[in-house]
Amino acid sequence: MTRAAGITEVIVTPGIGGFDFFGGGTVIGGQASAIHLSGWVIDEMLIKKSIAMVINWPTIETRSFDFQTFSFKEKPYTEAKQEYEKKVNELADWLERVKHYAQVMQSPAAPRFDRDVKLEALGPVVRGDLPVLVRAARARDIRNAVEFCDQHSLKMILAGGAEAYKVKDLLRSKRVPVVLGPTLRLPEEEDDAYDRPMTQPAELAAAGVKFAFASFDNSFARRLGQQAANAVAYGLPYEEALKAVTLYPAQIFGISDQVGTIEPGKIANLVVTNGDPLELTTDVRYLFIKGQLTSTDNRHKQLYEKYLNRPKAQ
Repeated sequence: MTRAAGITEVIVTPGIGGFDFFGGGTVIGGQASAIHLSGWVIDEMLIKKSIAMVINWPTIETRSFDFQTFSFKEKPYTEAKQEYEKKVNELADWLERVKHYAQVMQSPAAPRFDRDVKLEALGPVVRGDLPVLVRAARARDIRNAVEFCDQHSLKMILAGGAEAYKVKDLLRSKRVPVVLGPTLRLPEEEDDAYDRPMTQPAELAAAGVKFAFASFDNSFARRLGQQAANAVAYGLPYEEALKAVTLYPAQIFGISDQVGTIEPGKIANLVVTNGDPLELTTDVRYLFIKGQLTSTDNRHKQLYEKYLNRPKAQ
């Protein structure tokens, strides 16, 4: 169904959200990859194996939902803050361990030591070769994450960013791009304006913050064009909306030399539609991945045709 919506490549991320994600996961989620949506094996689908390291930025949360009792639990602010600081300190400790590990590996006179693949995986992050995709929603958490990444010289990409508009000047000054969550959702706070998720993209664009749209979910990836189109209805220039689902994601994740635009030398991932690609009623007629015509058939379409052609009652 995702291909039928005209999406040819995606970023797959461990532990960063989705329809069935309720938080509480590990701070370091793992490595994200960029893949084509066609191929028999992963080697055929792969665009870039390691494109970012996922970090679920901790938050000071005094209220949590307990699925065992199906009720909310409250905790003192001091306790919640201590838990938050512990997680941030653990993350900083990981980075320090990576630096010491790299020094030992590079020293010819170092004693024999056991290999640590976790620290090796974080090596490119510390060296600045691999960005961190930081999941944060609230303005306070975004500010803290930007400060932390700046302090440790990490290349940051903000993911989610429900309140990114509140810190847009900081994001612009630090050149932190944003991968926005869906516009088709409720506001973060009950006293926020009803259209806050839809007006935020226009605010970020006006402030000079580069951003891309994302579904953060397998099930609703097909709505990506609608997410962008709703932002257009609330002030985002159309060209910016189109770039935010094509060129800007490729630039943010460092693969614009391969995908994102139609140019000689790039991978031929193309879609042919019968109208505006951001319009809800537009159909994808043809889809090409790596220059090959690719099927858009899917279970939804099969069931639709099955019941459309059901026998008439006598």
